[in-house]
Amino acid sequence: MANVSEILKGHVTLEVECVDRLYLNGYIPALATPGGLTTFLREHLGKPIPSPALLGQITTRFRERVQAFAEERGIPLVKFEHGVRKDDLAQKLRRERGVRGEVVFIGVAQEKAKAFSGRAVAEKGAGWFEYSRDKTVYVNHYYFYVDDEEFGPVFVKVCSYAPWALKVCVNGHEWAKRQLDQRGLLTRGWTTAFNRVRMRRLCRRFVTVWGRSRSRRCWSGG
Repeated sequence: MANVSEILKGHVTLEVECVDRLYLNGYIPALATPGGLTTFLREHLGKPIPSPALLGQITTRFRERVQAFAEERGIPLVKFEHGVRKDDLAQKLRRERGVRGEVVFIGVAQEKAKAFSGRAVAEKGAGWFEYSRDKTVYVNHYYFYVDDEEFGPVFVKVCSYAPWALKVCVNGHEWAKRQLDQRGLLTRGWTTAFNRVRMRRLCRRFVTVWGRSRSRRCWSGG
């Protein structure tokens, strides 16, 4: 019996190799340490008592704003059920909505995160709290699934609790397809020798520009 490679042999007219999934981790360095978090609560938010309750309030406001954002724009807000593959659901909703250059849907999942915990230190005076990032908790993570004009399917994952880390996932193959589509090569003439060269150059450009980002701090802000 013929295997998959033998069946496809003679039917595949073009093979392209590019970076598959590329994950970019985003964080705010000043909020990654207990001292930085305390300074943020006191000086940036203007709260003289940096109580852990403030972190819960920030999470609540973020959740409410995501809900309002979804309702205003008619974006589905989907809870990821246990055992359901996120990629399968994302592909289904992408096909159903068929939007481009917009947020396709927002997924919500409870996942583990290394979070801050705070405790009152009575011996240092009233309103004195110390933070440590020594526990793993289950908190809501929000997945913003986007159809980007340049990159195609992308998602941005945001942790709803301090220190509010995020992750961006892009796909080199999807980026290459979007670039070819913009040049009209998906519907005409992409199998010619000249256009095969163009495709290879596109894939190399992605690897050159974005492959280097894997070892860098890709995003930070104050």
